Amino acid sequence: MAPRCWRWWHWSTWRRTRPPLPGSTPSFRQRFSTQEQPPQICVVGSGPAGFYTAQHLLKHHPQAHVDIYEKQLVPFGLVRFGVAPDHPEVKNVINTFTQTARSARCAFRGNVVVGRDVAVPELRAAYHAVVLSYGAEDHRALEIPGEELPGVFSARAFVGWYNGLPENRELAPDLSCDTAVILGQGNVALDVARILLTPPEHLEKTDITEAALGVLRQSRVKTVWIVGRRGPLQVAFTIKVPRPRKRLTELLLRTATEKPGTEDAARQAPASRAWGLRFFRSPQQVLPSPDGRRAAGIRLAVTRLEGVGEAARAVPTGDTEDLPCGLVLSSVGYKSRPIDPSVPFDPKLGVIPNMEGRVVDVPGLYCSGWVKRGPTGVIATTMTDSFLTGQMLLQDLKAGLLPPGPRPGYAAIEALLSSRGVQPVSFSDWEKLDAEEVSRGKGAGKPREKLLDPQEMLGLLGR
Repeated sequence: MAPRCWRWWHWSTWRRTRPPLPGSTPSFRQRFSTQEQPPQICVVGSGPAGFYTAQHLLKHHPQAHVDIYEKQLVPFGLVRFGVAPDHPEVKNVINTFTQTARSARCAFRGNVVVGRDVAVPELRAAYHAVVLSYGAEDHRALEIPGEELPGVFSARAFVGWYNGLPENRELAPDLSCDTAVILGQGNVALDVARILLTPPEHLEKTDITEAALGVLRQSRVKTVWIVGRRGPLQVAFTIKVPRPRKRLTELLLRTATEKPGTEDAARQAPASRAWGLRFFRSPQQVLPSPDGRRAAGIRLAVTRLEGVGEAARAVPTGDTEDLPCGLVLSSVGYKSRPIDPSVPFDPKLGVIPNMEGRVVDVPGLYCSGWVKRGPTGVIATTMTDSFLTGQMLLQDLKAGLLPPGPRPGYAAIEALLSSRGVQPVSFSDWEKLDAEEVSRGKGAGKPREKLLDPQEMLGLLGR
């Protein structure tokens, strides 16, 4: 079923690549004989969307060959760089992805930036089909005064910092304040709050980076406020254990809005760390310190809801409140970027226009995951979404809608990359880096100590 957000793209946009009508016989040139030539398929992105797409293609086409391109030197995307270190069970999906990558019909091509090192049209010329599964690698800006002040970070960058994303290894957040404010009430916001408030000794046996752990050990953050524009019925985070909605709402309202009585205050007094939810508040301005050199608070507009159900939107009442804090983390959503001028992109929705994974007006080009539907859902949602894209691709292949005849696949791209000085990393290379990380973590009782510097990684591989 096509996502609701695509209804305004009429099916006629795909008319040039519709399957033949019943009773019609496509010409020989329109047919694709998998007995003569295995289909060469390229997937861009090695996170859950990329691997699940590859898995579906390999499982349902016994001759398909899939190359997975990744800009990082290491695979697994947000499973490695997004899942909280204290949720190791969620990362078990890496075992399934590893089986896929070890298939004789699958190859990992890391350290290749599609759109810079190789263009999408070059990939389309080398493969029968290209699937864009590169996720959402940017964050939505707050677009309020003071957002540029030191002490203001995107939650995405903060998560990347403690999870070892190379581009965020120099983030160095200052945690010397006693209060942090997280803007947004999704799963990422809860992860960030939990990491800020968890005693560091409870994280020592996880795969959090040692650099991040060192900063957290020195943290003075005692209180974290998680702020949302709307009410408890509209919170974006998910709950694993089902609970009656009314009971949950009452609990959230009590936690977020009631002032503690004498007994509650006495019980909470010894607590070294605390958190709370603030509903019906929208960020208006980051307040500077007296010298103007860093964030010292956040001005929030008090809101109320207009409308009903999921369509309810927050509107300002005209009242404001100032919340003192030394750390502001923006968690109002991830955002995909356009990858190549040749690929359609909707900047407002932050997605590639598509019909069930088929990129609009570009036959042979597909998308899956967040760049297809937006940054929503969990890993299981991405799995279902990616399987659907794989199914559409195989339907088009069977219907003769993809380019006929042989395609060179990676042989052509390898020559281009070599001429441009790009050094791709294979999955066996990754397994060497993996072994090094595990070895480094063993002494500290950690599952691994992540490598952070791409140059060090290349050096370990003898590059």
